[in-house]
Amino acid sequence: MMGCWVLNESLPIIVVLLWLGMNLYLFMVTFRWYEEEESFLYTRVILGSTLAWAKASALCLNFNCMLILLPVSRNFISFVRGTSACCRGPWGRQLDKNLKFHKLVAYGIAVSAAIHIVAHLFNLERYHLSQSEEAPGLPAALSKLGNSPNESYLNPIRTAGTNPVIELLTTIAGITGLVLSLALILLMTSSTEFIRQVSYELFWYTHHVFIIFFISLALHGAGRIVRGQTPESLLLHNVTFCRNHYDKWHAVAQCPMPRFSGKEPSAWKWVLGPVVLYACERIIRFWRFQQEVVITKVISHPSGVLELRMKKRDFTMAPGQYIFIQCPAISLLEWHPFTLTSAPHEDFFSVHIRAAGDWTEALCEAFGAQGQDLKDPCSLPRLAVDGPFGAALTDVFHYPASVCIAAGIGVTPFAALLKSLWHKCCDSQSQLKPSKVYFYWICRDARAFEWFADLLLSLETQMSEQGKAHFLSYRIFLTGWDEDQALHIALHWDENTDVITGLKQKTFYGRPNWDDEFKQIAYSHPSSSIGVFFCGPRALSKSLQRMCRLYSSADPRGVHFYYSKESF
Repeated sequence: MMGCWVLNESLPIIVVLLWLGMNLYLFMVTFRWYEEEESFLYTRVILGSTLAWAKASALCLNFNCMLILLPVSRNFISFVRGTSACCRGPWGRQLDKNLKFHKLVAYGIAVSAAIHIVAHLFNLERYHLSQSEEAPGLPAALSKLGNSPNESYLNPIRTAGTNPVIELLTTIAGITGLVLSLALILLMTSSTEFIRQVSYELFWYTHHVFIIFFISLALHGAGRIVRGQTPESLLLHNVTFCRNHYDKWHAVAQCPMPRFSGKEPSAWKWVLGPVVLYACERIIRFWRFQQEVVITKVISHPSGVLELRMKKRDFTMAPGQYIFIQCPAISLLEWHPFTLTSAPHEDFFSVHIRAAGDWTEALCEAFGAQGQDLKDPCSLPRLAVDGPFGAALTDVFHYPASVCIAAGIGVTPFAALLKSLWHKCCDSQSQLKPSKVYFYWICRDARAFEWFADLLLSLETQMSEQGKAHFLSYRIFLTGWDEDQALHIALHWDENTDVITGLKQKTFYGRPNWDDEFKQIAYSHPSSSIGVFFCGPRALSKSLQRMCRLYSSADPRGVHFYYSKESF
């Protein structure tokens, strides 16, 4: 069961606006500089405004490549977050939330790369046309520079009969540009939601092409295809005068032959810092990989769900976090994310794994099922654990009332959350005490997650024993059942416990009426701040977000719903 993470709705808007603003600023400043810079005046004679388009998009590409590496270094940031006091509490939660714009920046890279490629295609055609017999005077004169000894060239296409595509593919810039384009296409296509759901392994392996992408990016500028006039030549060659008297070059003192050179590559300067962070992240991951993980218990739940309980030295967690697991016996390279289903107060950490692919099927088969404590953990395959990551779900502890909504597999992160909420409710020294928690679980087949129903049953029993049944109000909605199930449910409706889940709270059939639910919650908690936390599909997320806006009071003293969603 893949992990989820909470993403606050207001923060991405700020992040998106800052990101767009920075991209536009860099593009416009760079575009204007290349349109006005004197050293590129002769280059603009041949290339026109496509020079500025190519260079401005290149800078935006470098900027976004720098940004996209930062979320990759989650382990390093998680290490800093755990050891630095300034990165704990609210600051730490905001840090976790703000690292999730990886996909947005990827789109920025794709757009910048597309503009850069199209601009260079125009540049290549203009270079080729300026070598033709129909080329006007100054572009033709500039293109012929470099044919005589002691001259430097401006036009990389040396003859009119040259095939520009073949010529381009014999240069460093051309080869690396082609590799960059192919790598980016592979990265983008393999990262689609469809590919990740059908074959996570394909996504995992293909995504490591980013190493080739960044190596090619660092080498791309070394080709120095686009050239400008050197500073020394500008001191001797009066461009303003000489551009209109190109026939007198080398004949008059103020118009010596201009000299050209390529600009130094700068992409490596943008990505050097994030690459260092990424290297640190890999070192930390290797260190964590070497740490021993003791498997204390393996439990087989109904519907093919395997629970692994583990211990690891100095492992600390918070509700809603997830870990990466690797099993060297299955694959030496693959790491898969799983939401932690244990609570921080428990003396172990656990995950629930359902066979949903080749890797998870192999893991479940390798571990089998043992419903007791393991006397010989060494008999099981070795596991490596990296993490935990993400902690934004802890925001639920800061509201007097919280609404937790899960759809299908989205119920996983709420396992640890409900356990922690109950623990804090029972802890007399805890200052974070939500007075009420509403939990909604919508699923097509409750039997697929019977392990979670068992958790609810345990919490229900404990709350009844301690006289705190009012603390948690939960409702389970079953959206899919057949005629035989419906008949069985009707015959046993009057029993004390639910036929499907075994809980005292009866299962509802169909989908919840969110208008009625939010109206009732708002009525029960006037003048309160209510946190709404959701993990599930996008369509339902949009509906819940609309409900939060609709039932939040315009009066600052009234009830306000604060929405947070989780993404698979």
